[in-house]
Amino acid sequence: MYPCGNCRAAAVGPDGRCAACGAYQQQAAGMAPGPAPAYPYAPAMPAAPMPVGGVDLRRGLRIGLMVALGVSVAVMLAVVWAGAQTRTALQDMLDSGVSSTTQGDLEDAQAAATVTGILSFLTTAASATLWAVWFRRARINAEFFAPGSHRFGIGWAAGAWFTPVVNLWFPKQIVNDIYKSSALPGARAPKGLLNSWWTLWIAAGVCKVVSAGLSAGASARIAAKGYDGSTWREDIEALQNSVNVSTFGTLLMAVAGVLALLVVRQLGGLQEQRAMAGPGGMPGMPGPGMPVAPGGPVPAGVPYGAPGYVPGQQPGGPAAGWPHPPQNPYGSGPAGY
Repeated sequence: MYPCGNCRAAAVGPDGRCAACGAYQQQAAGMAPGPAPAYPYAPAMPAAPMPVGGVDLRRGLRIGLMVALGVSVAVMLAVVWAGAQTRTALQDMLDSGVSSTTQGDLEDAQAAATVTGILSFLTTAASATLWAVWFRRARINAEFFAPGSHRFGIGWAAGAWFTPVVNLWFPKQIVNDIYKSSALPGARAPKGLLNSWWTLWIAAGVCKVVSAGLSAGASARIAAKGYDGSTWREDIEALQNSVNVSTFGTLLMAVAGVLALLVVRQLGGLQEQRAMAGPGGMPGMPGPGMPVAPGGPVPAGVPYGAPGYVPGQQPGGPAAGWPHPPQNPYGSGPAGY
C-alpha cells in the first residue's frame, strides 16, 4: 500500500480513495505499473518512487514557510524602524549642521540599520529557500491536476525566481497556471490576492533599485569630499531621499510578505479541495457513469450487482477481469485455501 498524499496513512484502497481522510489519489499519467505484488488486492506500485501519484498535500512544508514569512515580515518592520532613525539623524544634521554629536547619532542609526539589514537578509534567504521548495511541489501537484496545460516545465518553478530579468514575469505566469490547474473543474480560481501580492512585490523591488542608485551616488561624493565640500547639504538630502525610498520599499515588501503568506494558505486550500473533489474532479480517475477498464478499480459506492461489480467482492474492489481469485471471507488467503 502506498501512503495517502493528504494524511500519509497507509490506507489507500484499490479505488484510489484514502479510508482515513477520504482524499482521492491521482495516478500518474502515462506511468507504467511495476510488477504485480504477491498480495492479490494490493494496487500495482509505480515503476519509480514519487509522491502519491504526483500529488503531495502534506502541510509541514507549507506551515514552515508561513512561519518563516511571518518572522521575515517582523524583521522587515524592524528595518523600517531603523530607517526612520537614520532619516531623523540626517534631518538633525541638516538642521544643526555637521558636528560630533550629529555624526555620532548618524553612526548609531546606521549601525542599527546594518544589524536589522543582516537579520532581514538571513530571514528572507530562509523564506526564499522554503518558498522555492514549496512552489516546486505546488507546480508538480498542478501538473497532475491538469497535465500538459502549463507554459513552463517543473524545473522553472524554482529556477525562474533566481534567473535575472525573466524573474520579473516568468514566476507570475507559472503561478497563474498553477492556480488555474488547482481550481475545481468549471470553477474560476480567485486571483485578486495573487495579483495584489505580485504588484507589491514588483513595486518593492523597483524602490530598492532606485534607493540603491541614490545612495551610491551620494555616498561616493561624501567619501571623496567629506562634509566640507560645497555640495554636502545636497549629498545629505540625497542620502535622506535614498533612506525614504528604501524604507517605503521595505514597508511594501512587508505587506507583500503578509500577502505571500495568504497566497500560500489559499493555494494549499485550493489543491486540497481539488484532491478531495473525487474521481470526477481529476483527470485519469473514473467518475460516476464512466466505464471501468478490465482489471482496474471499481469506484467506491458501486452497489451489488451493478456493472463492474464482481460477485464476492466489496464495492471499491477489483473489477471484472481481475486475474486473481476472490478473497476468502473466512480467512486471510484466497478462496479455496
